[in-house]
Amino acid sequence: MSDVFSGSLAAFALTSLVIEMTPGPNMAYLAALSLSQGIRAGLAAVVGVALGLSVFGAVAALGLSAVIDNSPLLYEVLRWGGVVYLLWLAWEAWAKEAETAPEKAGDPDVHPALAFRRGLITNLLNPKAAVFYVAVLPDFVQPDRGSVAMQTLALSALYVGIATLVHLVIVLLASRLHKVVQTPDKRRTIRRVLAVALAAIAVWFAFSTAR
Repeated sequence: MSDVFSGSLAAFALTSLVIEMTPGPNMAYLAALSLSQGIRAGLAAVVGVALGLSVFGAVAALGLSAVIDNSPLLYEVLRWGGVVYLLWLAWEAWAKEAETAPEKAGDPDVHPALAFRRGLITNLLNPKAAVFYVAVLPDFVQPDRGSVAMQTLALSALYVGIATLVHLVIVLLASRLHKVVQTPDKRRTIRRVLAVALAAIAVWFAFSTAR
């Protein structure tokens, strides 16, 4: 039985890794933020995203994620809230590009607390995170091994850990490029590109999460 359980955990870990390696709002936001603002802001956002995933895990353990998945209204509210928020981030990035003109001193830093809050909100407004806990995670719960709620929390912790490692790699790679774009001209160009990218991701997110 222990071999079966270990195999189930390994399969869940691999599934979680594949899912997290698939481009999505979290990955795009973390890369864009770290590239334009550096590692401190990126790491703060990673913590926010991890907290958001943990919240969904706790909600799943209480059985509430199924309510979100089965309620068209709640699902659509989350879905469109996420789309609007991504578009707002894109607009903000574009609107502030004037602050990176050559005559300016450079981009104003995003405070880690703000990056944390944005990472948290971006994740909480992602209905695909809730759906993961409804459509994927339950397949790896084994009722004959004890409390379903405790197993759900344990698997959620494993998923959050894997997701956080993937996000840390993204932040570290993107923040290394941040040093290459320190000049105002380059940072202005990067802001414009990232603003367009965030807007495109918002449109893709709207279509990919449609039911």
